[in-house]
Amino acid sequence: MSEPRIDLSGVLAADRGRVLALARKRDELLRRKEPATDVEQQMQSLLDAARVRFAARRQRHAQVASPVFDDALPIAERRAEIADLIRKHQVVILCGETGSGKTTQLPKICLELGRGIHGMIGCTQPRRIAARSLATRLAKELGAAGSHAVGYKIRFSDHTDDNTFVKVMTDGILLAETHSDRQLRRYDTLIIDEAHERSLNIDFLLGYLKEVLARRPELKLIVTSATIDADRFAQHFASTRGPAPVIQVSGRLFPVEQ
Repeated sequence: MSEPRIDLSGVLAADRGRVLALARKRDELLRRKEPATDVEQQMQSLLDAARVRFAARRQRHAQVASPVFDDALPIAERRAEIADLIRKHQVVILCGETGSGKTTQLPKICLELGRGIHGMIGCTQPRRIAARSLATRLAKELGAAGSHAVGYKIRFSDHTDDNTFVKVMTDGILLAETHSDRQLRRYDTLIIDEAHERSLNIDFLLGYLKEVLARRPELKLIVTSATIDADRFAQHFASTRGPAPVIQVSGRLFPVEQ
């Protein structure tokens, strides 16, 4: 059965599933030549409310859509190129050495591109302390609006709400969310950071996300790695256009005194 024809451009990703379900029900009733007025009204009411929520979120997003970047970080030199790849491709593999600034700057690049409006920008970290630290750092770098725009979720602790645009979490949390949100519609962008660690959680996520991406063409995925495994990730997410694009970002060295 083909998908119902309905304009979802001004609807949050989290609301699309419910609207589509009602649209399918309406189309099925019409196909069977049965009354569909009640379903049509219910769908329109849900659609109107969803558009109001989207408009409010877009207005709040404008407060963090022009973040300040640290030009001293190596990633700053490739910022325009990275943004262009994210804009043109569904999956981007970023290979960045330690100190490149990829972890702190990628969520801000996504915000600048307008990501985070239809759903949150989810950013995974291998460990809980790293998730908390990154959320604190991002909130500080985004200024006055950052305390509301950035949240984190770790085991037994959820500091996110409807105003959250960037959600930092452990990879285990994102994997657990697939049980209740199978297509991860809470997010319009996902950043799987430190994928080279290749934990079981990350391996399961990368396999699962390949299936989700096929069902959600609007979802963006950025996978970061600090090793040459980037090429393997690119092949894993290959499409009809070829392997996912890989961009290399150098690290930053500091002098060590004896």
